[in-house]
Amino acid sequence: MANVHISKMTGKLEGFKAISTNTTTNKFCIKMNSAKAETICKHCYSHTMLKGYRKNMAPALQRNSDLLSSRTLSTEELPVILEAFFRFDAHGELINIQHLENLVAIVEHNPHCNFALWTKRKDYVKRFFDHFEKPENLILIYSNPKISSIMATPPLYFDRTFNNVLEHEDVDKQNCTGQKCKDCLLCYKHNGITTIVEKVKKY
Repeated sequence: MANVHISKMTGKLEGFKAISTNTTTNKFCIKMNSAKAETICKHCYSHTMLKGYRKNMAPALQRNSDLLSSRTLSTEELPVILEAFFRFDAHGELINIQHLENLVAIVEHNPHCNFALWTKRKDYVKRFFDHFEKPENLILIYSNPKISSIMATPPLYFDRTFNNVLEHEDVDKQNCTGQKCKDCLLCYKHNGITTIVEKVKKY
């Protein structure tokens, strides 16, 4: 029986655990990271880390990529999450509908925990939730790829948007200001806030 790998996070996400996948083999991530257009993906921390000083993480994340995107997990394979708040895809992006289906199954298996998923794949989200009910303990955050273009209204089925601006832009709207996520939890709770704005970090 295969096990989903759970990562212990560091840095801004210290204190969190996450289920992530391998950014460097995700076709969508590769395309976005190498595109000519100036998007936040061109400054991807995950690509930088997994190709460099955190290269040792890649095999475990690749096992998650292969497992979560290839078939429906059995009930016995769904991990029990002991945390109150949990992150999906601190590294990586949705690979396909099967990947999303398995993440939703994990959410439903752990109704005591609030899960947050950042994704740019609003196409997968719409296709899936057009047919299945979205769990109350899943917060969907649309990761806006455009820099300096705040998206105030979330796409269908999303709870909020996450936007990046240059340091001097929209300073009054920047509400993700560098503190540790565990001390903020703005993204991880149902609180009526639909727009998160952070200054661009370049890697």
